[in-house]
Amino acid sequence: MFADTNHDFGMVARGSKVQYRFKFKNIYEEAAHVSNVRSSCSCTTPEVTKTDLKTWETSEVVANFNTNAFTGPHTATITVTFDKPFAGEVQLHVGGNIRTDVMLQPGQVELGSVDAGQGSEKKIALTHSGRSDWTISDVRSANTNFEVEVNETQRTASSVGYELIVRLKPTAPVGYIDDQLFLVTNDSAAPQIPIEVEGQVVAAVDVRPQSLSLGALSPGQTVTKNIVIISKRPFKVLDVEGGENVSCKLPAESRERQIIPLTFTAGTEPGRMTKKIRIKTDLGDNAVPDITCQATIVDPQSPATASGPGGTSTANRDRGSITAGFHDK
Repeated sequence: MFADTNHDFGMVARGSKVQYRFKFKNIYEEAAHVSNVRSSCSCTTPEVTKTDLKTWETSEVVANFNTNAFTGPHTATITVTFDKPFAGEVQLHVGGNIRTDVMLQPGQVELGSVDAGQGSEKKIALTHSGRSDWTISDVRSANTNFEVEVNETQRTASSVGYELIVRLKPTAPVGYIDDQLFLVTNDSAAPQIPIEVEGQVVAAVDVRPQSLSLGALSPGQTVTKNIVIISKRPFKVLDVEGGENVSCKLPAESRERQIIPLTFTAGTEPGRMTKKIRIKTDLGDNAVPDITCQATIVDPQSPATASGPGGTSTANRDRGSITAGFHDK
């Protein structure tokens, strides 16, 4: 059921937020239930994100390393107890070394909720004690949406202080952020210090709908659909990009709610057509999610569009339903 059962936190700073998520899945036809989870050491606090799982549903056992209350090397065994679909236990093992010479305040970079296209900036203080020549030489991350500025704030015979300014770029995509920064130091015994970064980039606007299905169209047929965009503050629509098949009349005023009529003109070649429509506003380049528009161009001479009973072709019947349009509610 578990993807892995062991994790080494390595060398971590005192006061930092350190956790690992053991993912597991219910592989049985019957429902599974976690009845209890406990740790052999108070240096690690476990919790389960979801205790009741149907077939193939997933959950996580989150192991939180208590770096505020403990220092030095510590290990813990986390016992996960199941009572459904039958009684059983799984043991998970974690360990790490909490450094006494490095202190973070706060213990992680908490970005919070960030509107798309706006970016964010947070500061974190780091103190190293015991060496006057200790330095941070680099900051690394697999997430390219971070920029980190490192400023030395103090250096004495017994301690060194730094201020880290962590910036989330305005181009960061919508979604959850659960990443790490790694501080590269000149300490050969522990050359890297991990720092957790958490947050969420939320769409600054609500777009309805985000996907348009136009059905079957004849070559050259036009269809108009309304796109509704709702924002927290007034905004202006600057441009709509969708190629030569898409046109619209831009609203002139700046409002919190904009209705944009998009007119789609079918091409001359039969087949399926998919368009990405990008709406640009003064809220930022990535504030409005792209809209997907799909249609099937049919050949009027094909059997699929032949006249049905009463002499009305399938294409004409479809056209009547398509042009009914999207009504904003």
